[in-house]
Amino acid sequence: MRSFRQHLKEKMKDVRFRKLYDEEKQLAELALKILDTREHLGLSQIEAAKRAKVTQQQLSKIENGVNCNIATFLKVCNALGLKVDLEFHKLADWGRKAARA
Repeated sequence: MRSFRQHLKEKMKDVRFRKLYDEEKQLAELALKILDTREHLGLSQIEAAKRAKVTQQQLSKIENGVNCNIATFLKVCNALGLKVDLEFHKLADWGRKAARA
């Protein structure tokens, strides 16, 4: 029986899978950062949502990694004192191919 790590290692050989996996990983990392920050500040979802002027349901979706509107995401980040900073990084081979398609 294969372990999860063995299965993942095999799947990561597929360029399309790796791209989607990396995107989901980034989304999960952002969601956890928001959740951890809110909890560190001692805020409930309702309190944080009120600060951000979004609904508690919208905040819950963000914290659960559900894709959201960028404006909603920024409202939540600003309300929690999080700075959104974009960095340029060299595109992987699959990134260039996808950009041409």
